[in-house]
Amino acid sequence: MSAADDLKTMKIRSVLATDCGSTTTKAILIELKGDEYRLVVRGEAPTTVEAPFEDVTRGVLNAVMEVEELAGRKLLDGETIITPQKGDEGADIYVSTSSAGGGLQMMVTGVVKSMTGESAERAALGAGAIVMDIIASNDGRLPHEKIKRIRHLRPDMILLSGGIDGGTTTHVVELAEIVAAADPKARLGASYSMPVIYSGNNQATDLIRERLEDKTALTVTDNIRPTMERENLMPARHAIHDLFMEHVMAHAPGYKNLMAWTPIPIMPTPGAVGSIIHTIAKRNEIQVVGVDIGGATTDVFSVFKDPSGEDVFNRTVSANLGMSYSVSNVLVEAGLENVMRWVPFNLDESEVRNRIKNKMIRPTTIPQTLQELILEQALAREALRLAFLQHKSLAVGLKGVQQERTISDTFEQTSSGETLINMATLDLLVGSGGALSHAPRRVQSAMMLLDAFLPEGVTELAVDSIFMMPQLGVLAEVENESAKQAATDVFVKDCMIHMATSVAPIGKGKEGGKCMKVSVALPEGKTEAFEMQFGTVRFVPLEVGAEAEVTVEPAGGFDVGLGKGKMLKRVLKGGVVGLIFDARGRRPFALPTDTDQRVAKLAEWANAMGLYPKDPRELV
Repeated sequence: MSAADDLKTMKIRSVLATDCGSTTTKAILIELKGDEYRLVVRGEAPTTVEAPFEDVTRGVLNAVMEVEELAGRKLLDGETIITPQKGDEGADIYVSTSSAGGGLQMMVTGVVKSMTGESAERAALGAGAIVMDIIASNDGRLPHEKIKRIRHLRPDMILLSGGIDGGTTTHVVELAEIVAAADPKARLGASYSMPVIYSGNNQATDLIRERLEDKTALTVTDNIRPTMERENLMPARHAIHDLFMEHVMAHAPGYKNLMAWTPIPIMPTPGAVGSIIHTIAKRNEIQVVGVDIGGATTDVFSVFKDPSGEDVFNRTVSANLGMSYSVSNVLVEAGLENVMRWVPFNLDESEVRNRIKNKMIRPTTIPQTLQELILEQALAREALRLAFLQHKSLAVGLKGVQQERTISDTFEQTSSGETLINMATLDLLVGSGGALSHAPRRVQSAMMLLDAFLPEGVTELAVDSIFMMPQLGVLAEVENESAKQAATDVFVKDCMIHMATSVAPIGKGKEGGKCMKVSVALPEGKTEAFEMQFGTVRFVPLEVGAEAEVTVEPAGGFDVGLGKGKMLKRVLKGGVVGLIFDARGRRPFALPTDTDQRVAKLAEWANAMGLYPKDPRELV
């Protein structure tokens, strides 16, 4: 029996997993406790991919040593990870993800930018890449400008697509000639050929080989857009993962040794996060949005059903929206007015700009005062909001497709090119990244998600406790049932912290007017009943794991998911915060334009939710 077959059938007792980030390498140890898998300890160490070490395994070994010390068990034999587990030493399997060295950076091409170009972008993003640019036949640039752009960017690999199977070959061959003329050198080594994946019109395959096989490391896969009506992204994504290992990781400092330690291919960190979100959505048959807000980028992931009822996974990267290195870009993109609308006190514009620039030049600092924390969380709301707007613009039905429909289904089907994101059917919203995972109070994370994503109806809110999603994502990809169980067990029980279930009726009302009546039958036999006016928020404490039967009677113009004015009766789950009732109405809700009124309204919401230890208006 081969090692691969052994891995498929073995009962895994323990897992060691690492995530080699751009600045920090995180290691976790998972063990089988009874009939479920649980996180035992977590360790971390600085990533060592750059000088003076230039060997990623140094950081991995340091992080594993910390896990050894905290767990009180031996995992290393010298500089080798002990696998499989022998007695109480070692772990049955070791897996890893990586975004060190800037992660996976790609360029994609398509004949029509809004059709095959976008399909290629979705394929690359879903594989965990940062898409540096889209080269398209109709993008308005002259051939020499496209050649110069490819040479300047020096991506890790190129995804070449274009045309439907059996269609015209002229345009996609022209794109191949542009790539050949550019003769690009890869970012992590000029000594090897640029990996190029061809996923276009199958009639042009021989012509593409003629132009690129001698100049690049060419891989041919199935067309990502075989017909106008269908996308086929998985073959291209698998090819991207394989080439990421074979070319990009093989030439990064120390990765050859790291690859030899694990029987599972190293995955790009964002691809692994997308994998666990997709796994949870599929396992629980729910629709999910996940977000990871980092220092330089914000990644948004979603799983929604298309008009045919199929799950569609999408990921986008907002490369200019982050909370440290890119924080000034958030201010530029959102505008000072949009940032300040979330700050419940008055601040001078020059002071705001100075504080944001200080954060950019000292990216590892954290807020030292409550005032600084509130400003940073205002910026986070805008970074999340803008990243989600970008995500919705890419998570769309196929463009360029004519759909036949009758009058009766005009208002039900997703039209060609229309976003698949429907906040009224969203079941779970998961947040990750420092601003959300490490907020001093979980209710602050919950309100940031509510204000930025504006969920409608009933939605569960959760946060990744210590950013374990990448390691669990690569574990979920292992062809072994106990590995998949370990990934989902730890995600649900240790990684994902349930913060709250939010109830948000949608409708337009007048400030102070009636919005809804609420009755909450609590587990201890008590019932909490109250009315809510339009423009207010409140919470009812309900512990994690507890459930309560909730009855919501919306006013005539409001809809809580069943139609205007129709009563909702449902058993809802509690969380660290409890149940949140959001009566702020139609999305996006409007804050008062008058500064004093806006500050008063924000302070009212903050005090009602217990966001801060005191009234925020007292900070100035």
